[in-house]
Amino acid sequence: MKLTVLGPGCWGLTLAWLLTDNFDEVCVWGRTSDLSEDLIKNKHCSKPLEVQLKDKVEITDNMSEAIKGADIILSVVATGGVRPVCEQLKSAGIKDDQIIVNASKGIELGTLKRMSEVIRDVLPNQKLAILSGPTLAKEVLMGKPTAASVACEDEETAKFVQQALNVAGRFRLYTNPDVIGVELGGSLKNVIAIASGFAHAMDLGDNCMGTLLARGMAEIVRVSVKLGANPSTLYGLSGMGDLIATCSSPMSRNYTVGSMLGKGKKIDDILAELGSVAEGVKTSKAVCDLAKKLGEEVPVSSAIYEAVYTDITPEQVLSKLMNRKLKSEDRY
Repeated sequence: MKLTVLGPGCWGLTLAWLLTDNFDEVCVWGRTSDLSEDLIKNKHCSKPLEVQLKDKVEITDNMSEAIKGADIILSVVATGGVRPVCEQLKSAGIKDDQIIVNASKGIELGTLKRMSEVIRDVLPNQKLAILSGPTLAKEVLMGKPTAASVACEDEETAKFVQQALNVAGRFRLYTNPDVIGVELGGSLKNVIAIASGFAHAMDLGDNCMGTLLARGMAEIVRVSVKLGANPSTLYGLSGMGDLIATCSSPMSRNYTVGSMLGKGKKIDDILAELGSVAEGVKTSKAVCDLAKKLGEEVPVSSAIYEAVYTDITPEQVLSKLMNRKLKSEDRY
């Protein structure tokens, strides 16, 4: 079997490294500008994490060659690049029976569509699954165990991907038919992870962190259920599991962004220093737009949107959250 990974970023290379022994052939595709000489010649990457791929892994910028004969195509590109990459896949002659497994967590700005919806816009007949869960790349590279969800409406496809990508003792996969819930859980928690880093930098304490996780989860569930998700999915791996991992670890890029915001740094300087994508930044706008459309309140996400896109101070953000109108605790 052949695996093709689209996107030579941190998580894409980590997945290629993790799954190499599961496949006869492994190929990593990236834009020419994203492929370093070190990666092409030595199968090695040093930033933001060090990854050493095996010699059998092919590195290419040729989409047609990359997907030729691929059984599974793992899409691990930034959410803003999913639509144009799908257009490239279409032009390259992707076949309907080749399975795309999307591992990008986010919402397309403007359309407010989930990544599976974006992919379906361009490739309506494609076999498609979603991979999401508590998967901090650095820990995966250290060989520490984790689990994730493979979401797909077609049970046969879900089980095929589950078997193909499972790594015994290290990467345990569960199938889930709730594509909407798995996608939204993995996407919306990134905003709460920014809030977590923010609170940690301000030294607000463990009580605040517990409050933040609970109220953050409540707004994730409110929005997701309105969009058709099963509430139980949000308390699974791609919701609560991913939320706990990213909200408690400096390894999370979104947590790191929040920590820098909490210290008073500006977002442009933060992203320049980070040198990689933190999806929660754009998702903070998308979730606020979604909430407005749905008539739901998302106070934590709204506060992070302000922290990212305005000149509000960390102290003002905290004050706005703590001094909102009193209300009852809702069922979520």
